[in-house]
Amino acid sequence: MTAVILGRCGEPKTLEVPLFAERVSAGFPSPAQDYIERSLDLNELCIKRPAATFFVRAEGESMIEAGIFSGDILIVDRSLDPVHGDIVIASVDGEFTVKRLSLRPSLRLEAANASYSAIELRDESELEIFGVVTNVIHALR
Repeated sequence: MTAVILGRCGEPKTLEVPLFAERVSAGFPSPAQDYIERSLDLNELCIKRPAATFFVRAEGESMIEAGIFSGDILIVDRSLDPVHGDIVIASVDGEFTVKRLSLRPSLRLEAANASYSAIELRDESELEIFGVVTNVIHALR
């Protein structure tokens, strides 16, 4: 799966949307309540460090088992230190990719689709981690 950089986040503007206190069941329906807990700013929820945050659009199918589909927008934080298991935006030998970082038993970038192989990083491979994916914006309609 490749990544196309869309741009930096910049200073987010506040956009408050009502957040209902009642959770919505993903199983059996439950009675709805009309109680709004508070307003929620999506920037507050998705962007912790605006100066270090940028957006990329995912292309391809190698991360579908992680819930990342072609066309999704990824929110990426450059200020986070990547750890084993993080989904990262990386450049391998000059090409951008979105993969899960594996540090054990060896350094590699793993796909989240059984049809794709992991990228085994050799000593001569040029790897740069650009940031950790913190959120995925996935349109349903």
